[in-house]
Amino acid sequence: MVDMKVGELIELVDETIANLKIAIIANQNRAFESPHTSYEFTQRALELQEDLDDLLKAREMLSRLDPESEAEEHFSKEELEEFLRLLELLKNANAHAY
Repeated sequence: MVDMKVGELIELVDETIANLKIAIIANQNRAFESPHTSYEFTQRALELQEDLDDLLKAREMLSRLDPESEAEEHFSKEELEEFLRLLELLKNANAHAY
């Protein structure tokens, strides 16, 4: 069982958003290093931007909820676990993105 307040979930989303922003900038910068790899880094930056846009929408929705309420009051256990897995994947993917 996931025991987490909405405010804690927002903090995790904020950390992931910050990591994505760093990864996007790093990939954009790497795109200028070599014409042989520029496409890959540009493509990765665009994919990360899509993930960032989705997370910003999720963050906006979460900010409308009471930060002191339990996350499971608003989401099923399965939804919450899946979202946490997604956040973890995005954080781990960023470590290898640049």
